[in-house]
Amino acid sequence: MESVGGESADGVRVRLEGWGEGDLWLLRRINSPEMTEHLGGPESEEKLLDRHRRYLELDSGRMYRVMLADSGETVGSIGFWERAWRGGAVWETGWGVLPEFQGRGLAARAARAVVQEARAAGGPRWLHAFPSVEHAASNAVCRRAGFTLLGPVDFEYPKGHWITSNDWRIDLSAG
Repeated sequence: MESVGGESADGVRVRLEGWGEGDLWLLRRINSPEMTEHLGGPESEEKLLDRHRRYLELDSGRMYRVMLADSGETVGSIGFWERAWRGGAVWETGWGVLPEFQGRGLAARAARAVVQEARAAGGPRWLHAFPSVEHAASNAVCRRAGFTLLGPVDFEYPKGHWITSNDWRIDLSAG
């Protein structure tokens, strides 16, 4: 399954392709200190291997490689998965765009495409994103992708590491 997002300001489109066995290299690239600064820092190789396995075996939701639609070049990852939130089930999303592709609007295009995928999957009405309040770029992605800011919350990610995040959500029943 793949989904193509609309064009960004420079005319570049993104495509989402389901996470595959050969995508561990991308997790390793995203695991850099620069890319995990707002997420508690890099994970061990053991945790990366476990994450890769979980991505491949997701029962509820889906992980994707984000690619440039025209060239097929991989630029990052995005996905959605079910979580309990405030007494109910919601979808949660998260993404990472490799440093050399940042600042081009690709993450917002991928976020809009993952909204379509979550909507098509059925399930929870709401899709949430929880970027750190200090992560200006990810908060801007939420805004550009059409999410509504609900405000700051204490959020545990990764397990045992508490941060103050913004709770952004989008209604999947609308649209």
